[in-house]
Amino acid sequence: MVTTQTLETPAVDLVYDVYGPLPPAGGRAPLLMVGQPMDGAGFRTLASHFPDRTVIAYDPRGLGRSVRKDGRHDHAPELQAADLHALIEALGAGPVEMFGSSGGAVTALALVAAHPGDVATLVAHEPPLLHVLPDAAAAERARAGVRDVYEKKGGGAGMAAFIAMTSWQGEFTDDYFARPAPDPAAFGMPAEDDGSRDDPLLSDRSWAVSDHRPDVAALTAAPTRIVIAVGEESAGVLTGRAAVATARLLGQEATVFPSHHGGFLGGEFGQSGQPEAFARKLREVLDAG
Repeated sequence: MVTTQTLETPAVDLVYDVYGPLPPAGGRAPLLMVGQPMDGAGFRTLASHFPDRTVIAYDPRGLGRSVRKDGRHDHAPELQAADLHALIEALGAGPVEMFGSSGGAVTALALVAAHPGDVATLVAHEPPLLHVLPDAAAAERARAGVRDVYEKKGGGAGMAAFIAMTSWQGEFTDDYFARPAPDPAAFGMPAEDDGSRDDPLLSDRSWAVSDHRPDVAALTAAPTRIVIAVGEESAGVLTGRAAVATARLLGQEATVFPSHHGGFLGGEFGQSGQPEAFARKLREVLDAG
């Protein structure tokens, strides 16, 4: 059973899908799944592997079905964390368990720092934080390069540049910057300019996410059990390196999950990982708390 609901606030009409009953059967807290810039649709397969749990997947402010009313176009973790806090309060369901993916993991860390009573266990999967990297300045330069290609040539070229950046092994060296811009056709994408310049992944609208600096003192003092997760296939690439470094920042080792950055996907957005194995590992980690 899936129902779609909307939480109306002065800043956004926040749309979320509820898989299962509210309040949850058996008294266990809901499991919130949080992405960014991915919306809640990306969690459909993963949610299907938790038929015994009430799962909630939402569309962040300004993404998917959640229409923002604040006049802004940037995607800031602090604002999204405030939205999640409002949602958890409206549900009367806290403290919840939470799985955060990519930018959603960053939002979740911001939420725990600001509202530590909201989340009992957080699994933060590959938060793409640049400042934790030893080559942070070079990583920021590589990110700017993706934005520049996107602004000059549009979506296909921008996505090709993004894939090249996120699949680069190791630190961003002179060899990386000496390479020519990748051909979109090599990734099965059109080379024609699609005219878009507002993609949250390729523009600078989500730079606040990768620029976020977690409040380490607040996170380590929080009652929340925080698990930083990394995909086994992400070793050496940007998000994998960031996850490992973030875990160390919090005084832990990253917990290895199956597959890659989108390892929970089951065909959403044309991508697939190992969702069954991923869900099994997520359940194991959540139950260990």
